[in-house]
Amino acid sequence: MAETGSTATLDAIRAVVALLSVAALAALVVARLRVPYSVTLVVLGLVAGALLPRGTIEVTPELVLLVLVPGLVFEAALRLDLEHLRRTFGWIVLLAAPGVVISALIVALVLRAATGLPFELGMVVGAMVAATDPVAVIATFRRLGVSRRLATLVEGESLANDGTALVLFSATVAAISGGGSVSETAEAIAIAVVTSIGIGLAAGWLASRLIALIDDLAIELTISIAAAYGTYLLADGLGQSGIIATVVAGVVIGTYGRSVGLSPRALEALDVVWELIAFLLTAFAFLLVGLAISVGDLLAGASSILWGLVGILVARVVVVYGLLGGIAQLIGERAHWPKPPIGWLHVMFWAGLRGAVAVAMALSLPADFPQRALLQQIAFGVVLFTLFAQGTTAELVVARTGSRALAPDADLGPGRA
Repeated sequence: MAETGSTATLDAIRAVVALLSVAALAALVVARLRVPYSVTLVVLGLVAGALLPRGTIEVTPELVLLVLVPGLVFEAALRLDLEHLRRTFGWIVLLAAPGVVISALIVALVLRAATGLPFELGMVVGAMVAATDPVAVIATFRRLGVSRRLATLVEGESLANDGTALVLFSATVAAISGGGSVSETAEAIAIAVVTSIGIGLAAGWLASRLIALIDDLAIELTISIAAAYGTYLLADGLGQSGIIATVVAGVVIGTYGRSVGLSPRALEALDVVWELIAFLLTAFAFLLVGLAISVGDLLAGASSILWGLVGILVARVVVVYGLLGGIAQLIGERAHWPKPPIGWLHVMFWAGLRGAVAVAMALSLPADFPQRALLQQIAFGVVLFTLFAQGTTAELVVARTGSRALAPDADLGPGRA
């Protein structure tokens, strides 16, 4: 038994070293060929998954949601610009709450009409693919160098709506498995969101106070890592949204923490260490996305995947141009609701990438869940399409719409690109 455990540990170490090596080589290739890093890693994962024996590297939802996602969303939240966040907060909430629900509903209705998939199962698919994935979106936007306010809006949306989508997904799956009513599901979602925000605020405040009391970089960095993963595990253990709680904790530390005495040296160390952590976690996330997806399974569900793509693209049009653009036209320019330029709406529509979190949700479906294989195929197909088709052309859309940052503070004024 001891020998078996030792072998399993050694295999795990070898797998991690192999993934790190692949990530480093992929970074070198990307630097020379200017191919999107995320796409390169997913392709490598797909190739490895096809060549390696089944079960060599097992991709589990726990691996993605408990190991990769907390660090990634915390690092992104830590870097959010407070001024831009304040001025885009209203839009972020609009996209993260009603936007996710509307997207899930549209996907479910399209799948019901085109494929005959029961509406409740379509809602499960909709919840899995409704939210833009923070791992994919942030990696792409940092590469493109877009306007800082636009980046804050899109990154903030992806961080917030991913947590909302996970809550919607969990509540919908529970309702189907246990037969809960629509009102009970809505109540569970509302409670989870509010409670998760409270947990994140408390954890972020506590971590900020502790870091401000200490003048030791190693301990300060350790507290930040404990805050990222501890907040997620605490919220998840209480049956709430770990992503929402971790994002809120990251924003609190990145904003309130700076005001209570974080030294420039500590802030610089936090940025450097978390940049490294984010690079490694991003690499693992995209490689694992490729490893989790079987090309054969995608071909088997090609027709349903196509309609899932139609649903998600229609939903994105409705949410970005109808919900966000329509309300922006109605209320005009406001201090906390600055009107987004039309070019930004084009970028937001095409930058709606899906990735690791959608894959994790699909993998987490119970083994006896109705039509589990088909639901996974649709989610995986949507993920690959958005990464390959939209991820490789997002730079062209950004350039054509004039959404790149002109200067460090060029986009501070309302309505400017």
